[in-house]
Amino acid sequence: MDTTTVNERGSAVIHLDRVDKPDDQVLGGKAARLAELIAAGLPIPPAFCVSTAMFRQALEHLGIDEAGGGEPGPVLRRRVLDGTLPAAITEPILAAYAELGRPRVAVRSSAVREDSAGQSFAGQHDTILDVAGDAELIEAVKECWASLWSDRAQVYRDGPEPAGAIAVIVQEMIHADVSGVLFTTDPVSPRPHQMVVEACWGLGEGLVSGKVPSDWFLVDERTMSPVEQEIRYKVTKCAPLEPGRIGITKVDEADRNLPCLTRDQLEELARLAVSVRTYYEAEQDLEWVLKDGRFHLLQARPITTRPQRTDRNRLYVTEQPRPIAEGTLWSRMDIGEIFTGIMSPLGQSFARYYQANVHTDCARAVGVLDPGDPALHMGYLQGHIYLNISFTSYMLGQCPPTRDQRHFTARFASEEADLTDYHNPFGSFPGGGEGRAALTHWLRCTAVEMAQMKRRAKRMVRSREYEFDRARALDLTRLSRRELDAEMSRYLGYFHDMHVGYMPYYINAFGFYGVLAELCAKWLGKDGHNLQNRVKTDMSSLRTVESARDIWVVAQAAKDRPAVMRLIRETPLEALPAALLADDAGREFWKSRVEPFLRANGTRSHQEMELTHPRWIDDPSYVFQMIRRYAEDGFSIDEILGRSRAYQDGDAAAVLTRLPRTKRTVIEKVIAMYVQCSELRETARMSMITSIWLVRNVVYEVGRRLIAAGVLRSPDEVAYLDFGDVLGYLSGTGEPQEVFSRVRLEEARREFQYVRRLPEPPLTLIGEHDPTRAVVPAPDGARLEGLAASPGRAVGRARVIEDLVWQADEFQAGEILVTRFTDASWTPLFAIAGGVVTDIGSMLSHSSIVAREFNVPSVVNTKQATRRIATGDMVVVDGDAGVVEVVEG
Repeated sequence: MDTTTVNERGSAVIHLDRVDKPDDQVLGGKAARLAELIAAGLPIPPAFCVSTAMFRQALEHLGIDEAGGGEPGPVLRRRVLDGTLPAAITEPILAAYAELGRPRVAVRSSAVREDSAGQSFAGQHDTILDVAGDAELIEAVKECWASLWSDRAQVYRDGPEPAGAIAVIVQEMIHADVSGVLFTTDPVSPRPHQMVVEACWGLGEGLVSGKVPSDWFLVDERTMSPVEQEIRYKVTKCAPLEPGRIGITKVDEADRNLPCLTRDQLEELARLAVSVRTYYEAEQDLEWVLKDGRFHLLQARPITTRPQRTDRNRLYVTEQPRPIAEGTLWSRMDIGEIFTGIMSPLGQSFARYYQANVHTDCARAVGVLDPGDPALHMGYLQGHIYLNISFTSYMLGQCPPTRDQRHFTARFASEEADLTDYHNPFGSFPGGGEGRAALTHWLRCTAVEMAQMKRRAKRMVRSREYEFDRARALDLTRLSRRELDAEMSRYLGYFHDMHVGYMPYYINAFGFYGVLAELCAKWLGKDGHNLQNRVKTDMSSLRTVESARDIWVVAQAAKDRPAVMRLIRETPLEALPAALLADDAGREFWKSRVEPFLRANGTRSHQEMELTHPRWIDDPSYVFQMIRRYAEDGFSIDEILGRSRAYQDGDAAAVLTRLPRTKRTVIEKVIAMYVQCSELRETARMSMITSIWLVRNVVYEVGRRLIAAGVLRSPDEVAYLDFGDVLGYLSGTGEPQEVFSRVRLEEARREFQYVRRLPEPPLTLIGEHDPTRAVVPAPDGARLEGLAASPGRAVGRARVIEDLVWQADEFQAGEILVTRFTDASWTPLFAIAGGVVTDIGSMLSHSSIVAREFNVPSVVNTKQATRRIATGDMVVVDGDAGVVEVVEG
């Protein structure tokens, strides 16, 4: 076929394998590049293009001026979607579809200028996957045409310039075994000769949206071999759920630990990438799939950004003198479960807001007279939040219990940091007049705290219930921007007060635990080994642990209602709330049981300071997973709560009887204060995390408005917002497009993707850290050493849990829970676990505290457990020695 002649006649449909001279004015940028790749002999799935000529014919038929005629984008979109096309337009498309064999197809937009060196337009126009049938195909083509006037595409064009023309690719749908992206040069890091490959099971839409885990490889283009790699535990993938519906589903357990690509496949893919780069003489960003052992390229576009040489080694938010920068001790141990793990750009910027506006008042609340410069309190590395231990220990030198810095620094130091020659670059807090003023202030604050700490906890509980009920009754979508700004101000004030109110409980529990550990070591010697870890609080008053009992109560109520239990067992989790509310018995159950549970526990979530994570009340899937588990396994309330024992009931009390009365009285008093502060901390913690949920609600309402304005493509992109920009938008009058830069959103996305694939940074470090160091392979052997967090010895089958919501239904009673870290939302699993093993953690991390409360043997901070232990391995957990062994594979 003579393509030039066809184009001159204005023909609408062009098979891409028959194009001699691809013209992006006819095919659009994406289709033109695919035609070029086909001509170059590269593996591209069969496809045809509905050209810009056909698009113009459709506009003419619908009475739409190509320049838009001054009509707003939403009106033009609706006219295209609702318009009826004549046979002169539909028949050539359907004839080409028939010639293709009428397979299931992916229908992709291909706008003029798309995938150019200047602008990629990646994701701005629509793609419709897994389309089949004539009618569905025509509707999908219309959707792609209409996306030319989507709000997000108009924002990306950055101005009122005409939308131009758009073609549509109809390409055979490849139901991939593996999908991914490849950059022929690292778009974030400046390292030469290295290509970046990310790969996931299933379709690539899950990877691009960040909804599924992926493997990462760094391939040296000179040898075509991987020089670094990160093989993740992959629980979920994107795949067809039914014909025409793509969604997230589970990966087979046998494949979760396996790399998505073999070395031979990586080499083959890298050689394909080099061929594309050589053809275009430019660095490329490729999308690819692997099906039945064969690679297919879906897209190629030039890399439109170049790596910036940023100083990622610096943790300080402001420039510091070299002695300070190089001598500071940093740690992310024991800084609260809410900061555990990597955080999104939104989460990091919210942490910076906390640092600048809340943290210093938290320090004042524990009796610090001068908290110093807020910029010195916290640091950031690879998406992780660190506490500046050097400055904090200097600052806490104003308080007598923490005047000796060695006690404080030892609490926060892991084995990664050698403190043998450590000297605090900030020195010691001055004595003299400053010291006396600080002491007087601390004594006054401590006296007030001891007198009112119980009353404050009760006030915090009442305020939490009031704010929760008020927020549930308020429809944020109906508020003006000014009213929404007032609501955010209210919530941020509450956020401030709840964190300041919570901090003394946290610090005092921390302090009394430290005193108890020192007294046990000093007065009891070997008899006191790990005694502090055998001390339990009263289970009935520990809110974090009580959530397990609350779920058990709801599960029993469901079992008493057979119709309700049948709905819970048989309905997909995402449809379960609607199914219950649509059923008479289900609706009664929801109102009488589920609503009270969510009122008490619903603001919990995984990693609570991370605003992107939905809370239980936003997505109760995990709650219903645990209801299923508790109901099906037939646990009694005694089995859930009876695992805990107070220290008086165990051998701890016997150890204390060996002490003289005076020393025993002192230890018992310290234990009592530790127990009381721990209980108050857990009571107040619910108010603190509720305040975060309130802020999250407003942020996601802003996100909804930004989607409507075309600034964001989906709620997933809220993760790349800056919290300061959100506040600026709420308090200003400018248009969303003026406040939120699409360029900055893309930069935040790329940076986040970059740091997610890096090795886990150390829990503790001194000075600066190189995030580009090579991954250190796990040492051989099946024995891991960590911290002995909860005493006892357990033997059982391991269950590696990477995604709590997706895997809660897989966990079986008595199994050994193996994961990277835990927080409060994991508590219901502890109630049925045989033992707990984590990659990171410390003696006062969530996993340690709750394991002790449930009397579950636990070893934390093993570094490599999730890599070296596989689901199904027989594992011995020694919570006294801090050792984990795989005894049978």
